[in-house]
Amino acid sequence: MSLFVDRVSRSQSFFQQLLARLLRTSLALLFKPATRWLSLAKQRRWMDIMALTTLRARDVADHDAPVAGVPCRHYQPLHAQSTVLYLHGGGYVAGSPDSHKAITSHMARFANARVVVPDYRLAPEHPCPAAIEDAVAVYRQLLEEGVHPDTLTVMGDSAGGGLAMAMLQAIKQQEIALPASVILFSPWVDLTLTQLFDTDRDIMLSREWLQGSAQDYGQSDLARPQCSPLYGDLSGLPPVLIQAGSDEILLNDGLRLCEALNQAGTSARLQVHPQRWHDFQLHAGVLADADHALMTCARFILQHRKEPQS
Repeated sequence: MSLFVDRVSRSQSFFQQLLARLLRTSLALLFKPATRWLSLAKQRRWMDIMALTTLRARDVADHDAPVAGVPCRHYQPLHAQSTVLYLHGGGYVAGSPDSHKAITSHMARFANARVVVPDYRLAPEHPCPAAIEDAVAVYRQLLEEGVHPDTLTVMGDSAGGGLAMAMLQAIKQQEIALPASVILFSPWVDLTLTQLFDTDRDIMLSREWLQGSAQDYGQSDLARPQCSPLYGDLSGLPPVLIQAGSDEILLNDGLRLCEALNQAGTSARLQVHPQRWHDFQLHAGVLADADHALMTCARFILQHRKEPQS
């Protein structure tokens, strides 16, 4: 295993072991079949319905307000010290601030950070680079509103992780100030699907669904960096923390991205959580492993946050 990859160890109570089994079984029965048989419109609705089974952090205020014309969900703890721009997953074709309310609200709580979640445009109605344009617009507007890049973290899960990397490459090319840190959960950074992790244990994603989503979003030339940022310029980026489960089809994307970042001179580490599935952090507030993962992220944000110079 690479020097930049950590396999997370933990001891679990009997209750947490049982809970993990129940979550794994329910997702295998209710989520993966839906992506195979339902229309895209129904998949989007079903993802929001499934989110009703997750637990939102109740002690964090939220409101909806556009940023740079892009609809956004804002989580605002009292006396927040940092800002997080969070790009949700969903294969570029689904997902919303509602579907990811558990992970984003708990991230706001653990990191004591304002979390902004854009409801960016989805494919196939809006193929690449529409999502990148929305993410860049929100990022630029946050800076213009006075958010200092030294107190800003960019986060994303799954397709949102790939979108985060594509956005970073875009703002670097435009010579916009980069954030203090980057955190990615199970990032999907290679839409060519040439080196997926070969596992039947993934309870959420299938190669067929990924292929369809990649085609809807990228349409042609899926290897171009806008679609597959793994093949773009990875040098000169902020420190990156990547988290993934050992039992997911996108594990290789995280491994390859971590190695490529370090080869390009960007500091990156990958934490692999054994016996955990894609985006297990969505179960924050219920699954202890998800809480521990987000607390690690909060420490990472604090470690790399800098006090803005006056």
